[in-house]
Amino acid sequence: MPSVGVKLYSVFFKFLLKHRLQNRIQSEDSSSSSSSDPFGVTTRPEESVSPPNPLFTDGVATKDIHIDPLTSLSVRIFLPESALSPASGSHSGKSRSFNSLAGSDLLLRRNSHGSSNSLSSHKSEARRSSYAHTTTASASSSSEEEVYRGYAPSSSGKCRKLPVMLQFHGGGWVSGSNDSVANDFFCRRMAKHCDVIVLAVGYRLAPENRYPAACEDGFKVLQWLGKQANLAECNKSMGGGLRRGGGGGEVSKHVVDAFGASLVEPWLASHADPSRCVLLGVSCGANIADYVSRKAIEAGQNLDPVKVVAQVLMYPFFIGTVPTQSEIKQANSYFYDKPMCILAWKLFLPEEEFSLDHPAANPLVPDRGPPLKFMPPTLTIVAEHDWMRDRAIAYSEELRKVNVDAPVLEYKDAVHEFATLDMLLRTPQAQACAEDIAIWVKKYISLRGHEFSY
Repeated sequence: MPSVGVKLYSVFFKFLLKHRLQNRIQSEDSSSSSSSDPFGVTTRPEESVSPPNPLFTDGVATKDIHIDPLTSLSVRIFLPESALSPASGSHSGKSRSFNSLAGSDLLLRRNSHGSSNSLSSHKSEARRSSYAHTTTASASSSSEEEVYRGYAPSSSGKCRKLPVMLQFHGGGWVSGSNDSVANDFFCRRMAKHCDVIVLAVGYRLAPENRYPAACEDGFKVLQWLGKQANLAECNKSMGGGLRRGGGGGEVSKHVVDAFGASLVEPWLASHADPSRCVLLGVSCGANIADYVSRKAIEAGQNLDPVKVVAQVLMYPFFIGTVPTQSEIKQANSYFYDKPMCILAWKLFLPEEEFSLDHPAANPLVPDRGPPLKFMPPTLTIVAEHDWMRDRAIAYSEELRKVNVDAPVLEYKDAVHEFATLDMLLRTPQAQACAEDIAIWVKKYISLRGHEFSY
């Protein structure tokens, strides 16, 4: 059984969550006459956020990117320090990583508000840094500006390439954030354990933006990753130096800029290998990951060079009209009980589409999407004291019936979000779960084992 501390915290958590869900319903009712804002929100004022830190303070550097000008969709990039090991095996790249950008082929950058991107405990500073615009300057004029002090990849072209993991946070559709303190800690852990670049997706929350907004945001990030890879290759083939007016002169500079070379994200361009992409979803984020996997199958070669080689579903937020045994026996389980989850689904699904057998809610409904045999290898994490566990296990069984590698790891005495909730992040069970995920994922992202991907 869970400890007394977990039980007490669960009571407090439920009370707080119920209060927030009711407030969301009331606020939506009061503004029902007005149309929803497509820009949306990706975090709540009460959320404790962690600011980005572009230095390898604890072995992982982070930065925030606002990738869609029409919505609030953003990503936080987690780059592990292991990426600094040059492909040739020497260690010269690491000594260069903390130097200023002078002498690099990358343009100099600074925050528009003058910050040096140091850690801050203030939420307002964290949010400003999350959406800070960057400006460019040549190396000759860098002494007159406050230069961006974060990590900048070497121009030698010998940077180590790492797989990419898209991570979708939980929160019952209406809360949570990709830059929350808990999610930041978890993503740093996964980046180091799995030796991957983690892109934590800041998708739009409900009820401001209902289905399919959050799911479409997830797929949009996958498309953005492919665009980044293609832009980086285009920039490389045309010569990055042309951006500063060298070589071909102003005409060549204009052509390169027309292809979007100025939008290339340097960390991803230097270190990301999108052909080894893993999706990881937590709670409702697992539903998004599964949606993105199916959309990737439908897109096929249009996503090249991105290839989803595996997905990890951590205690998915599945539900259905016909209850399973765990839904009957554990409906009032810890942290997320069934009545509150149904309330969250009512806030997420459009009123005219509300059904517990909606394709986003129930993975076992017929005609849900591409045949299951095309799904990527899927690892499912479930907790013993989670009423949603049986449906997740049943989904894995359906995948195994069509020869998809779909193991289930069940953790005894565990509760929903046992490996990602702020209070439980540092428990031995949460650490063991991260290690288990890393062992399985590396089977599909290691270069020697890449032949197992679909």
